[in-house]
Amino acid sequence: MIVLNLILYYLVIIPLSLLPMPILYLISDGVYVLVYHGFGYRKKVVLQNIRNSFPEKTTEEHIKISKQFYRYFCDVILETLKTFTISERELAKRVVCHDPGVIDKYFDRGQSVIIAAGHYNNTQMFAVGIDRLLKHKVGGIYQPLTNKFFEEKMRKVRGKYGLTMVPTKKVKEFFDDNTNELIAPAFAIDQSPSNPNKAYWTTFLNQDSGVLFGTEKYAKDYNFPVVYCRMNLVKRGHYSLDFMDVVEKPRETAYGEITEKVTRLLEKDIRAVPQYWLWTHRRWKHKKPAVVNEQL
Repeated sequence: MIVLNLILYYLVIIPLSLLPMPILYLISDGVYVLVYHGFGYRKKVVLQNIRNSFPEKTTEEHIKISKQFYRYFCDVILETLKTFTISERELAKRVVCHDPGVIDKYFDRGQSVIIAAGHYNNTQMFAVGIDRLLKHKVGGIYQPLTNKFFEEKMRKVRGKYGLTMVPTKKVKEFFDDNTNELIAPAFAIDQSPSNPNKAYWTTFLNQDSGVLFGTEKYAKDYNFPVVYCRMNLVKRGHYSLDFMDVVEKPRETAYGEITEKVTRLLEKDIRAVPQYWLWTHRRWKHKKPAVVNEQL
């Protein structure tokens, strides 16, 4: 396994990563033909997810969204490879934030914040580029890979320009260890919870959906304001980040209010331009329990 990891990393990933972006996008076009028209990676899952999310659309529209998604998904794969060797100078051209003041105002007030975001557009470029754009110390909450070799490589590439990688089991530790710093932990709000009985249940994209409650829980526990981050595709390989206030005083909100607000913001983005969300994800693999825990 170690030898295979080394071969894949040094003879495939790194050489591809060193190629200029125009060449990578030519490769992406070819990969799309293989992935969509060839072996059809998770095509049934993608199409079913799209059908269930947009029942008002026609079959032709479902297929169109699916094709658009796979074209962009292949771009994301090649852009992700590029992040292994991308320079800070090139990254600065490709990931920008035109108005960081929405979140920086909290830094200026001496407040830490929580960032809520979804798997919308290229989350790898988001991870590598976000810390250098903000005043806060950004922490990326993530689920560690089972492959230890690539776990180390992924942590290194995502953190090379400042992001602190925080495993899901060490989130509270990150909060408690940084009480003397102004932090901005970034939570993914659209992952499928491992335990449906410990999820907040709502309707998301026309379906009963269990939502991770961490964003709201930690916001209230530490009284950190919550901001939503939208990643926009400006043009191929170029992104901008927009931040929006969600709540400034989380302890004054009702149960579920924060979770509902961030979920609706993400849902609105997906409905506007659906092909940029991660449709290959088995988001709805859990069914809503007969009895839902009303207080998490």
